[in-house]
Amino acid sequence: MTKMKSALLAATLLVGGGGIALAQGASTYDPAQLPVVKGKVAQYTLTPRGDVDGLILADGTEVHTNPRLSTQLVFAVKPGDAVTIHGLKARAEPMVAAASVTNDATGATVSGGGERRGWGAAMEASGTVKEVLHTPHGDANGVLLSDGTVVRLPPPDATRLAADLAVGKPLYVQGNGIASPLGRVVMARQIGPDKSKLTEIRGPHPRFGWMHEGMARMGGMMHGGMMGDDGMGGGMMGHRPPSN
Repeated sequence: MTKMKSALLAATLLVGGGGIALAQGASTYDPAQLPVVKGKVAQYTLTPRGDVDGLILADGTEVHTNPRLSTQLVFAVKPGDAVTIHGLKARAEPMVAAASVTNDATGATVSGGGERRGWGAAMEASGTVKEVLHTPHGDANGVLLSDGTVVRLPPPDATRLAADLAVGKPLYVQGNGIASPLGRVVMARQIGPDKSKLTEIRGPHPRFGWMHEGMARMGGMMHGGMMGDDGMGGGMMGHRPPSN
């Protein structure tokens, strides 16, 4: 196995949730071979379960991590901390699928597997769209509101409703989610500019396997192009799983 393939597998283990702990193979797979991204953490991003599945850096860069690392990541890195990330960088978006996240001040590094949590309760949110969020392979799958709330929806719906999700637009959301000290996340079932103009989300409920399909397929990059037109790797983009 080449060094680059080893590095790609390391990234897959962190963001893919494939059931293999990177810690078990740390002497074999070295995330330090992957590109480096540095920045300051602005906030966490959350899944509808309430797990931390990444970071937003102060410059707007999205950092994707395995939600099973939620507890470790929160203990190691907090908003305001300077971090160094090794991972796969997207070509067209300010985004990286992390293989490791290191707190620059403490040296604490996160990589490996972890635990899952339960689903959220009925919630609503409203505000102005601050930033469009994406899956690791570059498809829009939600937005960040001006108050820090993360709104998630399936990529097909995010594409269909792109005009409503544009930066600067007002947005009202009804769905399921979690509010915790780590942040607030809503899995949208209905969205619109206000309560009187709501559009139904057509995507899968209540299972949200679409959220990390790109992570689960990142290993495909070892069998295809390194950085294809999709911006995250030709192998992964050339083969997508069926909808859940």
